[in-house]
Amino acid sequence: VFQSDVEIYLVGGSCKSPVERFWNGNSPVYILQKATPNEESDSLEESKTEEALSPSELLSKESPGPAALSVGRAKQLVSLYAMVQNPNMPHLGLSEVGVLPPLWVRCDGCDPEHTCWIGAEPLRAAKKITGINIYVVSCEGPTADKTCFANLEELKMEHKRRHHSSVVTTKGFAQYELIQVAAIEDTVIESGSNIYVDITWNIVDKILETPPLISAATLNIALECGDPRSPVSQVFRELQLLLALAEGLKTGVTEWPEPLESESALELVQEFLTDLKKKLDGDGTSGNKNETEKIKCDTAAVDSYIKSIFSERGDLDFAEQLWCKMRSKCVSSYQELVDCFTLVIKSLERGEIQPWIHQGSSSFLRKLIQQSYHGQMEAVSLSGITPIQMLFEIGLDKMKKDYVSFFIGQSSSSLLFQDYFISTDVDLQEQVHRVQKLHHMLEIMVNCRVLLQFRHENLFPLTQICMKYYKENPLNEKHVFQLPIRPAVVKKFYQNEHPEMWKVEISSGHGSKEVKTVWQVSTNPPVEHMASSHSDLFSDSPGNGSTEERLYFVAVTRCSPLPFT
Repeated sequence: VFQSDVEIYLVGGSCKSPVERFWNGNSPVYILQKATPNEESDSLEESKTEEALSPSELLSKESPGPAALSVGRAKQLVSLYAMVQNPNMPHLGLSEVGVLPPLWVRCDGCDPEHTCWIGAEPLRAAKKITGINIYVVSCEGPTADKTCFANLEELKMEHKRRHHSSVVTTKGFAQYELIQVAAIEDTVIESGSNIYVDITWNIVDKILETPPLISAATLNIALECGDPRSPVSQVFRELQLLLALAEGLKTGVTEWPEPLESESALELVQEFLTDLKKKLDGDGTSGNKNETEKIKCDTAAVDSYIKSIFSERGDLDFAEQLWCKMRSKCVSSYQELVDCFTLVIKSLERGEIQPWIHQGSSSFLRKLIQQSYHGQMEAVSLSGITPIQMLFEIGLDKMKKDYVSFFIGQSSSSLLFQDYFISTDVDLQEQVHRVQKLHHMLEIMVNCRVLLQFRHENLFPLTQICMKYYKENPLNEKHVFQLPIRPAVVKKFYQNEHPEMWKVEISSGHGSKEVKTVWQVSTNPPVEHMASSHSDLFSDSPGNGSTEERLYFVAVTRCSPLPFT
């Protein structure tokens, strides 16, 4: 029978399951929810047949989220599902359907128990269905009153009565957010960045207990680049210039950044060339050394650890120093770029400078410098995309060496770099894409070192995990990198903090007869379809003005086996 009031989705694969907090299965699941009318979007589409929707219209028509069914309707749907799966009901005249994926129905929580999910999972022995596990999830909150939290012994006794078991085992889980705790000067990072730790342990003694040090812990890291408070924000700005040049080469249109200071890049390049000419003439070498030291530290943030990383690279050649001059003052126009390279080429043609360069680069400027050594430079037309290509090439070479210097020095990962991240066997756009991957990895490593005080024994495996991912996948700043760690490594960041989520799992039985009761508390609504209906209960702090108290949601998952025999 067609159920017109119900929408059904099959969720599996890489899709995030909406019931992962309450059910630890790994198979695809059916998600049933209330069907929502699409009249507004249909009428809007008809009125906009010849023009695109504006951003404001898209926002105003944004979906309110999934809708829930009544508990009575959910029970009816679960009953239909159970009948279809029951092999002992041939009188229904149903054809053989096989074992269906588990079914979960969104509930509106309007019953006395505030039921938010009802689930059904087939139980199998070999290829035969022997019954169904029925799951009921109830949710209450938010509340700041911890005295209303359940007592662990009472939860264990309730589980024993429900399932007629004499022995139960307990398992704990806690999740702590670390990036806010470790943030410098209490700054709040309002971005997609997040570092949190998941901790699991056996034998729970009381509700909300701090995980013991013998627990198993996994660090989850998701960092977006570009935060101005990042220790490597200056390196990110340098990367942005490189990306702007790459986009200009691809589209023919270059977005030039606004100059940060009154002194132009042209003036800085002129001073740089004058210093080199004096050095060639044997006049004044100490000033150039100081400038080199300034350039070496220019990409480092104020943190001494970051300075020590980048100051180790003191081998910047002429082209790389030229890039630093143009980047530090932000070349602000195409004409200024042409003027800068005109000065350089004329100095080379006249033999006023004889700069040294690294070997192994194929950039056009390095080719001209090598020709200048023999006094035979080819004619250069600084028109079209040529100046942009020249600046892009030296910037790409320089940034590659910067990243490689960091990762090899910190993690001994030279072998991985040689065969992928600095390869020149791919086109320039792909090379830039790989440099972006390097920067994302740099952000992760530096933030873990600065915020969490990670040392080599933790940074090294994390580097390997990131490199392995990025050798096989495109850039994805929302990806969550996972690193198994010892709880002692991050204990000081969570031992006096409130968990974002804490739960205890009480279980009895074994194999297909295992049943569980799960009690959990969290700072965020555990079910998305009830978040909007409780939005009026959210606040930044409790009514008494205290900012120390937190609001918590409490959810309980109970399991009831339904045998078919």
